[in-house]
This record gives sequence, structure tokens and C-alpha cells, in this order.
Amino acid sequence: MADMINGREIFAPGTKVQHFKREINSEGNMYLYEIVGLAHHSETDETLMVYRALYGEGKMCARPIEMFMSEVDHEKYPQIRQKYRFEAVKDY
Repeated sequence: MADMINGREIFAPGTKVQHFKREINSEGNMYLYEIVGLAHHSETDETLMVYRALYGEGKMCARPIEMFMSEVDHEKYPQIRQKYRFEAVKDY
């Protein structure tokens, strides 16, 4: 069984995902990322999702897993239709 967080299956390495802000700016590969995997903060042991941008210089990023898998704050971003902060994409 796959690992779950916030009721969602954690993305496997290699999965392509989009950040919800892609709805606002979908120019080229903006806000598209590839999952690298999970890491653990060396001081706090917090689980982090590591991901790489598919635009620009391919910046590597890490974000706390709970935040990465969380829902969009639709009060702050009422125009966004995407449910989760990051969602898997098949084609881009």
C-alpha cells in the first residue's frame, strides 16, 4: 500500500505535477515540476517533498509534505479551480 498524507497518496518519484498557480500563468512549463522524492530535515526530522522545476534552470525545491499535499486556500485564491496545491498531470 502506498504512503498517504492528508488522505492522499504521496506522489512517486518521476511524477509530473502542477502547482495551482499554473491556472494563472500557463506560459510554457511555468509551475510544472517533477517529483524527486522524500527527504528528512536533519534537525527536526520533518518529512519534506523534494521536487524539480521543469522551467527556467530546473531549480530543486523542498517543502514540508503536509503543505505540499494540502488543499488550495480558496478564500485567499477564490479564482482557482484546482483542489490541491499540487496535482499530478499526464501531459504538459
